[in-house]
Amino acid sequence: MTRLFDILFSFAGLVVLSPILLVVYILIRTESPGGGFYRQQRVGKDGKMFRLLKFRSMRTGSDKQGLITVGGHDSRITRIGYFIRRYKIDELPQLLNVLKGDMSLVGPRPEVKKYVDMYTAEQRRVLSVKPGITDYASIEYADENEILGRADDPDKAYVEQIMPDKIRLNMRYIENHNSREYFKIIFLTIKKII
Repeated sequence: MTRLFDILFSFAGLVVLSPILLVVYILIRTESPGGGFYRQQRVGKDGKMFRLLKFRSMRTGSDKQGLITVGGHDSRITRIGYFIRRYKIDELPQLLNVLKGDMSLVGPRPEVKKYVDMYTAEQRRVLSVKPGITDYASIEYADENEILGRADDPDKAYVEQIMPDKIRLNMRYIENHNSREYFKIIFLTIKKII
């Protein structure tokens, strides 16, 4: 049933938001050299790799300097990038990933292979459902970049503190994977953004 909701909501979202998506794309292309979108390999359901789509919020090639974004003043982020990240607008192109079937609107955020390779057998349970645009962990850690910006070693803080806690939060959805929980998380996400 959630697949039907995913198709309906992602298609409607793309249609309704298309003027905003076009304006954001043009602003990104105008501000800094490079494309308007950013594609990155992520690990999906059952460990299957797919290309996650986002609006580009950093200067081209920034991911070569590290996968984690730290603090509110990461010099790799463009001016428009700060804005679209703050309001999660950079995530909107993932509606195409949802429409394609790589993702759901709700589910554990897809991780890069580097971090999935560190999962324990228990933590790998998050790969039993489709990854999503939003989940309990996304709501709880909406200020993740600021938390990492205060850490002495951001990568270590992510691996040892944030990642295990995010997985623990994701288990709540996996253990209660139903339409009620799906809509509850969507509502909580909208409330958090507002």
